[in-house]
Amino acid sequence: MAPSPGSTPPYDTREISMAIKRMDNVLIVVEDLDAVVSFFVELGMELEGKGPAEGEWVDKVIAIDGTRQDVAMLRTPDGHGRIELTQFHAPKAIRSEPTDAPVNTLGIRRVMFAVDDIEDTVARLRGTGVELVGEIVRYEDVYLLCYVRGPEGIIVGLAEQLS
Repeated sequence: MAPSPGSTPPYDTREISMAIKRMDNVLIVVEDLDAVVSFFVELGMELEGKGPAEGEWVDKVIAIDGTRQDVAMLRTPDGHGRIELTQFHAPKAIRSEPTDAPVNTLGIRRVMFAVDDIEDTVARLRGTGVELVGEIVRYEDVYLLCYVRGPEGIIVGLAEQLS
């Protein structure tokens, strides 16, 4: 949310250095890698690669010894956004919340994508077992918006720009 006119932001923007170049990806830990890959591919993402990740370098980065995992990297069609999916084989992943946690649960709750045709996207996804969380709604005359719940309770937001 932008500060109101004449107000001071809670930080001094002149002091911020450019440490971040871009957001590279978002990690989602899953139990069924193939099912979640299929969901994101049906949504329109492209599978960039898939394979094992293990060894000392992984253990050091994530601070868990003896890690064995399979990783899939997907990218948006424009090439700018990516989602990394990881299925842990050792140690097994742990669940910190219910599978179908509501949107107001603490933590990262959803990833949102811009789509060309929200009705068509939802219809295609429903054919794969995906559920609409609420309804498709109009935000002013700017967007059609909705949330869908995919495999393993993953919530994805969809936005179709109207003008």
